[in-house]
Amino acid sequence: MFDLGMQELIVIFVVALLVFGPQKLPELARSLGKGVAELKKALQGVKEQIDSEVEGIKSPITDEIKDITKDLPKFDYKEYLKESEEKFAKEFLNTEDDSSRPDNTDEQKKSAESKESSTEEGNLKTDE
Repeated sequence: MFDLGMQELIVIFVVALLVFGPQKLPELARSLGKGVAELKKALQGVKEQIDSEVEGIKSPITDEIKDITKDLPKFDYKEYLKESEEKFAKEFLNTEDDSSRPDNTDEQKKSAESKESSTEEGNLKTDE
C-alpha cells in the first residue's frame, strides 16, 4: 500500500521505540492494529452499501431493456447490404431507358479504334 521496504520499517520502529519507550510500544502497536482493522471493516460496509444501491438502480433498467429488445427481430446486416446494393443498382445504374438513350455504340467503337491505332503508331515509332 505504501511500498515501504525493510530499511524504512526498521527506521520507523527505532524512532517509535525512542519516542514511546519499550513499555508503551506493544500497547501502541495493538491499538494501531485494531484501528486499521476497524477502518477496513467500515470501508467494506460502505462499499457493500454502494454496490447494493447501484444494483437496485441497475436491475430495473436492465430488465426493461431486455423486455424491449426481446420483441425486436434479429437484424441481418448481410441481407440488408445485399438489398441496398440491388436497390442502388436499380435506381442509379438502370434509370435511363435503353430506348431513350442515344445509340453511341458506333461512335464508341470508332473512338476506341482510333485510340488503338494511335497507340500502335506510338509503339511503332518507339521501336524504330
